[in-house]
Amino acid sequence: MAFASPLVLWALVLLPGLWWLLRLTPPAPKRVTFPALRLLLGLTAKEETPARTPWWLLVLRLALGALLIVGLARPLLHPDAAPAPGSAPMLLVVDTGWAAGRDWPERQQALDRLVTQAERQDRPVLLLPTAAGADGQAPQVQGPMSATAARRLVQALAPQPWPSDRAAALAALDAAQKTGPLAGLAADSYWLADGLNDGSVEALAGRLRALGRVTMLTAGADHGPLLLRAPNGDARSDGGALMVPVERAEGAQAQPIAVKALGEDGRALGRAEGIFAPGARQLTLPLTLPGELRNAAVRLHLEERTGVGASLLLDDRWRRRPVGLATAGPGGDSQPLLSSLYYLDRALAPYAEVRRGTIPALLEGGVSVLVLPDTGALSDSDTDRVSRWIDQGGVLVRFGGTRLAHEQEPIGAETLLPVRLRGGDRSLGGALSWTTPAHLSPFDDKSPFAGLEVPPDVTVSRQVLAEPGPDLGDKVWARLEDGTPLVTGERRGKGWLVLVHTSADPAWSNLALSGLYVDMLRRLVALSDGLPGGIGGNAGGALPPLMLLDGQGRLVAPSALAQPLEPEGKDGAEVQVGPLHPPGYYGVGDRRRALNLAGAVAPLVPMPTLAGVTYQGFGGMRETDLRPWFLGAAAALWVADLFLSLLVRGMLPTSLRFPPGRGWRRGVTAAVLALATVLAAPRGQAATPDNEIVKATTANWLAYVETGDRTADATTKAGLLGLGEQLNRRTAVEVAGAMSVNVEKDDLALFPLLYWVVTAGQPSLSDAAVAKLNQYLHAGGMILFDTRDQGAPDSAVQARLRDLTHGLDVPPLAPVGPDHVLSRTFFLMQDFPGRQAGGQVWAEASEGRVNDGVSPVLVGGNDWAGAWAIDGQGRPLNAVVPGGERQREMAYRFGINLVMYALTGNYKADQVHVPAILERLGQ
Repeated sequence: MAFASPLVLWALVLLPGLWWLLRLTPPAPKRVTFPALRLLLGLTAKEETPARTPWWLLVLRLALGALLIVGLARPLLHPDAAPAPGSAPMLLVVDTGWAAGRDWPERQQALDRLVTQAERQDRPVLLLPTAAGADGQAPQVQGPMSATAARRLVQALAPQPWPSDRAAALAALDAAQKTGPLAGLAADSYWLADGLNDGSVEALAGRLRALGRVTMLTAGADHGPLLLRAPNGDARSDGGALMVPVERAEGAQAQPIAVKALGEDGRALGRAEGIFAPGARQLTLPLTLPGELRNAAVRLHLEERTGVGASLLLDDRWRRRPVGLATAGPGGDSQPLLSSLYYLDRALAPYAEVRRGTIPALLEGGVSVLVLPDTGALSDSDTDRVSRWIDQGGVLVRFGGTRLAHEQEPIGAETLLPVRLRGGDRSLGGALSWTTPAHLSPFDDKSPFAGLEVPPDVTVSRQVLAEPGPDLGDKVWARLEDGTPLVTGERRGKGWLVLVHTSADPAWSNLALSGLYVDMLRRLVALSDGLPGGIGGNAGGALPPLMLLDGQGRLVAPSALAQPLEPEGKDGAEVQVGPLHPPGYYGVGDRRRALNLAGAVAPLVPMPTLAGVTYQGFGGMRETDLRPWFLGAAAALWVADLFLSLLVRGMLPTSLRFPPGRGWRRGVTAAVLALATVLAAPRGQAATPDNEIVKATTANWLAYVETGDRTADATTKAGLLGLGEQLNRRTAVEVAGAMSVNVEKDDLALFPLLYWVVTAGQPSLSDAAVAKLNQYLHAGGMILFDTRDQGAPDSAVQARLRDLTHGLDVPPLAPVGPDHVLSRTFFLMQDFPGRQAGGQVWAEASEGRVNDGVSPVLVGGNDWAGAWAIDGQGRPLNAVVPGGERQREMAYRFGINLVMYALTGNYKADQVHVPAILERLGQ
């Protein structure tokens, strides 16, 4: 135990003087009524008026004084380690880069404890984040400021989705020492480190040591950051599996890990797990998925981990597009190793799902790209079928050859060629030719092959020639050195028609034997889904930010500072992840490119042990303030002292006095013990009395379920009071206030909506409570479960949620989409933020007609009550991140939509379908 104000304890030396004063001061004389007959009956010769205060009353008053003094000294149980004594400022250096996102809640709790300690010692606080802010501002020293102001800044701090810049933080510290707030001052530094070494750790630590004491708070070697690396190169296809590398900075212990593939709606599509060997820093997990699920995956995520380092966004580069190779018939080629299909298959197999078959069979089975080697003329039915397929978004890739060179198309007939061809072919080189095989010219910036390096040994000896025309230049994607087209392409409907003017095998060119052949085919396959960098709706242009990752790995709307990316093959490979280009999706609509953090992070190196630095962890037992208990005990003794003083002075009514003799002393002792027992006994919640039932039925009350956690319950009550104020101000709903509910004892039918905060320490439900809750849900009631762990998923809370809902008739749940009635019951909304943002809200998967279409259960983790909570003056109690007051406004709007949803059901859903309703009424 420790004391926050130890100087107050000096008042204990006054207790002997108080003892002496109380002993010399007798109580006031007893007042006795003087009836004559009564005097004769009870007259005794012994004087019973005490000359001094009774010893037991003296001890009581001394104990009261001691409790009051100790309470004012603010005793603390399990106190945090106190900062260095003195009045020097406290400098908080906080690593706010991506590596801090994994355990950010623990870091914020540690910061709050440090600010509280500074507040106790009345010390100014300075704050130095080491990563650039979301507004692009470089790290700088903030302060000095009061502890109250520092607490507001600490609550608003958030990890950034890019690395820390300790070199910039060191420059900011130098500037603060020269001409800033630290000029000529010493400071006690507390560094909340992320455990990674970026080359500037020693320099920054040395500068902090020059200021004064340095304490470093870390998560420990076996709890450091993890980074999900992108599958790359040949690892992208190993028996159809995604080979996913995971990296850690250090770890002497074995560490289990699992990675999940997630779909667009957040559902898990696949999972792979493994174990880091002791001392190992890298682990590769094979994630095997069927082709359809692999193409539906949009994200890889480390299970039970948070932060942007635990997430990897996927785009078309990691999807296996179905590519069809057209054959003449089901028998295939008689010499497969010499055919064009063999070279095409070998080039496409690493990154595409290759299928062989006739044109009708391939189109019926569904392909994104159709490749036609030198097939010659197509039948009219095949031509019509392929033309319709291209108009719907397909990509047809044709290759030249002897059949195509001598093909004669009727004038006006539908042709599957992007340009008109001359009859015959052109031969370059050979015994009877004056020319030599031609080399390729560098690709134009507007070509889908832009950025690919042309090997000097790739040559073309024969080609089919295009007829000159006014639009030929716009259709040429690749040329020979003499300017003749090698690859031409044309947009047809929603798809593309591409012609390679040489053969798909080495007969006319050695292109099929080079790595450039593989890269060019990959770019052509990418056209099927508009991969950025190809010729899509944004051909050759910059890719605007679409959805970006924040420091905790959540997809959020792009900020005004985020800049577009150049297409891949230009500057895309050189993008530096930072405030201008945060990780996330860039592009337009479904045509997007994923920019991930992993490409901008060097191999993880652990932070070295620094001399002259004291190390601590983030955790520790949470301190308990005992001041209310001591002051409460002093108040109880004061009430007892008042009662006993009145008793000794004879000022109590006759009916309350004790009979003569020593029995009254035993009675007094029993009364004091009974009073202390009543005051110290925990408060229980009785069943709802009649007046509470009447109060609940005469007005609208927002109800919340008691959790047993006083802090959580107080926050929930304050949040519902804030939401009720907004409802009264903006809607026709009149809310009287917030009311707590005990699911074991109270009648739930009085409340249409229950707000249930899930805490790790909640007791399990009894069978009677489960039956009561099921009856409540079947009768039309609704429960919102709030786990409050959106930023940092808590396995204990999730386990408690499963335990609490065990036995409840919870329907199948699905994420609430933009077309759900909850998104438009009062305000039009796309997402539902609370104190945190970015989480999913889960509701009944199908909006049926039971209970007027209201989902009986909603589940989320955004801590809405924390965002709604207000104090007695109507001021917000908690900061909301990352959106500030705009996010709080959206949280209020969600609360209003929620209450309207519970009260009006699917009313707004019916409004959307007014024509159908009128038609049903007419029938």
